[in-house]
Amino acid sequence: MTNKNFYITTPIYYPSGKPHMGHAYSSIVADIFARFKRLENYNVLFLTGTDEHGQKIEKEAKKNNKDPKIFCDELSYKFKSLTETLNLSNDDFIRTTEYRHHKAVIEIWERLVDSGDIYLDKYSGWYSVSDEAFYDEDEIKDLDGNKISISSGSTVEWVEEESYFFKLSAWSKKLLDYYKKNEKFILPSSRKNEVVSFVEKGLKDLSISRTSFSWGIPVPKNNKHVIYVWLDALTNYISALNFPDTKNDKFNNFWPADLHIIGKDILRFHAVFWPAFLLAAKLPLPKRIFGHGWILSDDKKMSKSLGNILDPIEIINKYGIDQLRYYLVKEVSLGNDGSISMDNLKNCINNDLANNYGNLCQRVFAFIKKNCNNKIPKNKNISKIDEKLLNSLQENIPSLIDLMNNQNLNEYVKTVVSFCFEANKYFNDSEPWSVKKHDPERMNSILNTIVQQIKNISILLYPIIPDSSKKVLSTINIDDKHIKLSSIKSQNLFDYNMELKNLKILFTKVENDN
Repeated sequence: MTNKNFYITTPIYYPSGKPHMGHAYSSIVADIFARFKRLENYNVLFLTGTDEHGQKIEKEAKKNNKDPKIFCDELSYKFKSLTETLNLSNDDFIRTTEYRHHKAVIEIWERLVDSGDIYLDKYSGWYSVSDEAFYDEDEIKDLDGNKISISSGSTVEWVEEESYFFKLSAWSKKLLDYYKKNEKFILPSSRKNEVVSFVEKGLKDLSISRTSFSWGIPVPKNNKHVIYVWLDALTNYISALNFPDTKNDKFNNFWPADLHIIGKDILRFHAVFWPAFLLAAKLPLPKRIFGHGWILSDDKKMSKSLGNILDPIEIINKYGIDQLRYYLVKEVSLGNDGSISMDNLKNCINNDLANNYGNLCQRVFAFIKKNCNNKIPKNKNISKIDEKLLNSLQENIPSLIDLMNNQNLNEYVKTVVSFCFEANKYFNDSEPWSVKKHDPERMNSILNTIVQQIKNISILLYPIIPDSSKKVLSTINIDDKHIKLSSIKSQNLFDYNMELKNLKILFTKVENDN
């Protein structure tokens, strides 16, 4: 058993349309970190879900002649299905239409009232239904006779209505002090600088209720108002922990969250509004918020008008889920915008997966089957060359852990891939097919060493390509309980009396169109 706990979340997704590549990317990244912490033997809670209230949902439901709840049920199901398609290891899927969430939101609201941070007034300003966000004059521009948000490109409209306000302005200094004291609260540093700059300009009180629509959680004691969707949605991170019961094991073990994975477009809500709400409610703040960049298609932001939207489901159906998972994190530096293309995806599948990792496993296991009665041979005389290969990986485990703990996912993958190239070179240079003729004991040592390294590489790749690496580990009879970082240093996991299982081709090469 472990007493080490780790809580990671995706943003909860707004189900106003079908899932896209941005949803897939956030979810895959969070899943990789969750799986890696399990390799470290942490007790992990991984949360995702859907944000189902607000004016945008209400309008879309009306347009489709459906009750908002039924409309949400249908769309949320698509997002829940996506967790299976992406092979996510999430432990919970929360919906903001659930009763457990409703209870938590009401408690947060009442805590903010009790702290004196909520007051009733009138709101007037620019509001985006699409973004569920308010914008200042310097955050909008004119385009073809319409007012749009500079950051999102969404249309904004002038809104005037009675509203409850949260005293966000009162929390500016405490937030800035917190950012300064907790340097890695917001990552990457470029995102932190954006947030600090925004707060330093001075925060305005935030409208946190609406009367122009009804699809949401009613304000306690004044049900003509519904609670602002972002105060509602952000609370999901604690409603999933059975809040407002703060004495339960789930809340005590997992709050504050270790890592919120979000897109940069919702950074302000998570890094400014959410901490302020929590401070006012006298609750601990999450340990880290990581804002990743956008996924671009051939260096352009995906849009229907450009016709460059890459559907993750279509790609998975054509090439495979592990292929997409690997490509996204290998090619995109987490925190920056990343451009993807189908040609680069195909090259990545062929070079990294099929020719490198896949080919190594196939040829080694085929050789053992043919020359060693399909059993891993024992290593009786390990050489310095063998030790060098194994040590090169083992000695890097601390740095790999550090890369993951600092969300440097891109470098982690590149490092693990380099071990795979080294293993291929070792196998080629050692030439067991030649050695077997004059020194069968040396051949056995080579084969034992390379299988040890395949085991080690597969464990490190498991968070990235779980299906494929698990197939490899299963082939050499490594069971699930031994898919741990601690197993990398162990030389005694092999059952030398068991035959290798059959390993089908892991990655099929794909042809480029050109």
